[in-house]
Amino acid sequence: MTLASIEKVPPRTVAEVVVANIVDREGMIDRVEIAGPGYVNFFLKKSYWTSVLKDAAGMGDGYGQADIGEGKSVQVEFLSANPTGPLHIGHGRVAAFGDSLANLLKAAGYNVQKEYYINDVGNQMETLGRSTYIRYKQMFDPGIPFIQDGYKGNYIRDIAQEIITDAKDRYLHLPEEEAIPFFIEYSKNNILNGIRKDLEDFGVLFNNWFSEKSLYDSGEVEGVLKALKEKGYLYESEGALWLNTTLFGDDKDRVLVRSTGQKTYFAPDIAYHQNKFKRGFHLIVDIWGADHHGYEPRMRAGVQCLGYPEKNLKVILVQLVALLREGKPVSMSTRSAEFVTLREVLDEVGKDAARFMFLTRRPDSHLDFDLDLVKKESSENPVYYVEYAHARIVNIFRQAEARGIPEPSLSDVDLSLLDLPEEIKMMKLIALYPEVIESSALALEPHRITFYLQDLATALHNYYFHHRVITEDRRLTEARLILMRGVMQVLRSALAILGIRAPERM
Repeated sequence: MTLASIEKVPPRTVAEVVVANIVDREGMIDRVEIAGPGYVNFFLKKSYWTSVLKDAAGMGDGYGQADIGEGKSVQVEFLSANPTGPLHIGHGRVAAFGDSLANLLKAAGYNVQKEYYINDVGNQMETLGRSTYIRYKQMFDPGIPFIQDGYKGNYIRDIAQEIITDAKDRYLHLPEEEAIPFFIEYSKNNILNGIRKDLEDFGVLFNNWFSEKSLYDSGEVEGVLKALKEKGYLYESEGALWLNTTLFGDDKDRVLVRSTGQKTYFAPDIAYHQNKFKRGFHLIVDIWGADHHGYEPRMRAGVQCLGYPEKNLKVILVQLVALLREGKPVSMSTRSAEFVTLREVLDEVGKDAARFMFLTRRPDSHLDFDLDLVKKESSENPVYYVEYAHARIVNIFRQAEARGIPEPSLSDVDLSLLDLPEEIKMMKLIALYPEVIESSALALEPHRITFYLQDLATALHNYYFHHRVITEDRRLTEARLILMRGVMQVLRSALAILGIRAPERM
């Protein structure tokens, strides 16, 4: 189409010239057709699709793995929920996305590290400690009023009860300011242990847990302030210390140190990112909740103030989850304790269903998590539909073995017998898998894998309902079993990227 305007001829004429000069050195092209005003359609020979099937069935777990990452190091920092309460369903979506993205990048050849940033400094930790302290005191004197902005969840009472079990009334006799540091540390560690356990059961394991407090203890926060001042990016105004982020596209400059001398959250965040870059990562991926959308421009500006290229930081925002129970939305608020925890969801629907559903939408799209749908054993439930495809193939091989038909050898099977349209379609989908891995990794979009899996599962189920794999023709049966092996291998590989099991029975 572009050449037509340059050559001043109809697009179809250009297409005819292109087609006339195509040389098929690999012998893969069956035919080439010109369609419409000048589109060129290529049709590949069936032998190409069967060769791809042979690769998939023979390579096992290696099929689909890419090397576009070239071993470059990538840090994926995600979830990093404040240790002030248990994880809720919204945290679950971020966790599923971040973990699957890390798996995807590994499959594409990157060296990936997953990190959780522990926000263990600041007002929220002070509020957490005081909330537990008051609940502790209330167990001795129920008339003591609770603090207005405290954390009201039952988990705070549970932590206070643990302290009483161990320490009895020891902290009643200490001045409040002496007791609070203990309650902060105890509450933080208790909640963090719960978060670790929930994530472990959700299939999410981090390579590193990084403490914000360590940035202060090591002097890195003061060090980065000094470095930014030397670079000329810091200035004083109204008694506060400001970072000139507007130089790098932010809508206004940002305060790093208030007039009171207290540092804003932005100061340790810049120090944290400098720490990341000094560890040698080629790319840093920050995955945040959608409520942090206004924070992205200043973080990008902060990274550039440090002297690092903006392209080395990628920020992905994950939208909220609307949990539906009996068709009604469930509200969520950590402070008011009106939320559904990730643990409750895991106990109700299981890890695999939860992870898959979290990944059925783009991260920047809102997600309705329908508990009733996720528990259905039908084609309406996407995770059940995909997992059942794998279990169905395993059962086919089980039936073949029961009939005395061994799994065929690739060197002996005649794949040219696979000529049904449904068989060709499945082979094309298998051939597409490596491209899905590469494109999904480059776009940082693991949800593409779920879409691909649903297409492959649909093709498999449709084929199963209309054709028998085990037939009276032994050679045809062997060819179809190889096709099933290829589909099964890709299902297993793609599900592993999503952190979901490939069940053998359902």
